[in-house]
Amino acid sequence: MDFTLTEEQELLQETVRGFVANESPATAVREIFDGERSAKPALWKGLVEMGIAGLTVPETHGGAGLDLLDAALASEVLGHFAVPVPFLEHTLTVTALIEGGGSEQQSHWLPRLANGDALGTVALGEGEDTWQPTHWTARFENDVVTGTKRYVPAAEKAGVFVVGIAGGGLALVDASAAGVTVEPMPTVDRGRPLFTVHFENAAATELASAAAQRVLDAGLVLLAADSFGAADRLIRMTADYANTREQFGQVLAQFQGMKHQIADMAVDVVPTRGMWWYAAHAFDQKMAGAGRAAALAKSHVTDRAQQTARQAVECHGGIGFTWECDVQIWFKRVMQDRLLFGTPERLRENIAATGGW
Repeated sequence: MDFTLTEEQELLQETVRGFVANESPATAVREIFDGERSAKPALWKGLVEMGIAGLTVPETHGGAGLDLLDAALASEVLGHFAVPVPFLEHTLTVTALIEGGGSEQQSHWLPRLANGDALGTVALGEGEDTWQPTHWTARFENDVVTGTKRYVPAAEKAGVFVVGIAGGGLALVDASAAGVTVEPMPTVDRGRPLFTVHFENAAATELASAAAQRVLDAGLVLLAADSFGAADRLIRMTADYANTREQFGQVLAQFQGMKHQIADMAVDVVPTRGMWWYAAHAFDQKMAGAGRAAALAKSHVTDRAQQTARQAVECHGGIGFTWECDVQIWFKRVMQDRLLFGTPERLRENIAATGGW
């Protein structure tokens, strides 16, 4: 069985890579971190025009009709360049509608999500590490939602919210509905701000309850892919630095200790590619154990990515600990990836519990 990427998948990554390398270089991301400007709307618009917003939207609704694995491959590239766009939350909104939406909900929202007329986001967490459907307390009664959600990405620009509700279900809320209030909250990654959203008797429609876990699983895979891309970038940044920074009359890369540390970083990260590839494949094929594969991929890849970020800081020496060093941008990206949708510790506890350990 051939597990290599198809020509189409390689072309997808090359196309996204070429666009974001030109439109979102590290200097542009740094301006956001420095507070000099916010993310350029043209960046997301350009990706929409390339079809990224509708990557997993069925062709009947104006999208490309591709799989989660294809979305994960795009996510890897976005993580590699720390691109400040709402790809994760938008793709998960599409997933929620595909998995749990009725024909009327799908025909109303999916074409708009595919062509960028609307931006979707997911409002699931309610507190620290409260991402599982059993933790949700927002009430859905008489076609309205009441409750507070935290760590909601892109909430200030969203046109529609997918809201986790008590009982483990999902509800769809139009962002323009009365009773929806959005507040910014402190975040680690300034390129991807998070918000607290209050729903007070906000008009909503319910999605099929089975969609909730599928949305979470898809999110875990996309976060794993994003972290992998970020960790890969950190390794390359560190190698480039070691090959140019001189100490005692020679570049750092000539020192055996530095060689070993960079090699260890690569050995830690590169093999994890297979974990999120497999998790995405298992999700697409609806295989038994797909949820477990997603949780394992996210917990392990984000752990390895954070450790790689720490080693990258050390390898950059004194400058690595400063705001001026670009390492901090990718360090903070993997930190946020690690926390969203459940920490590795909590995910492993869930895996153990569901496995009867």
